[in-house]
Amino acid sequence: QVQLVESGGGLVQPGGSLRLSCAASGFTFSSYAMKWYRQAPGKERELVATITNAGGSTYYADSVKGRFTISRDNRKNTVTLQMNNLKPEDTAVYYCNARGLKYGYWGQGTQVTVSS
Repeated sequence: QVQLVESGGGLVQPGGSLRLSCAASGFTFSSYAMKWYRQAPGKERELVATITNAGGSTYYADSVKGRFTISRDNRKNTVTLQMNNLKPEDTAVYYCNARGLKYGYWGQGTQVTVSS
């Protein structure tokens, strides 16, 4: 049974930091690129960051470049998103996504709220 379980969301003040984690099981984690998406109320889901299956390459949306860092541990089957200098516009539900050649999987999402 495939599972992606996100954790680490919450309420943080502008300028603060959060670290999101996604624990994967039920598939060959090291064969999948891993992504973080987010969806704010009334907006489409957008890609935030990607890391290749071996962790050699990363991609970031312009809106988070320099503030967010994606990383993975293929021994522990986890992917993390370190988010620094958070802004109110980062408020959204954040989703972990596994993308393989044939299949893709989604987590249930974790809420991040940036507010004073």
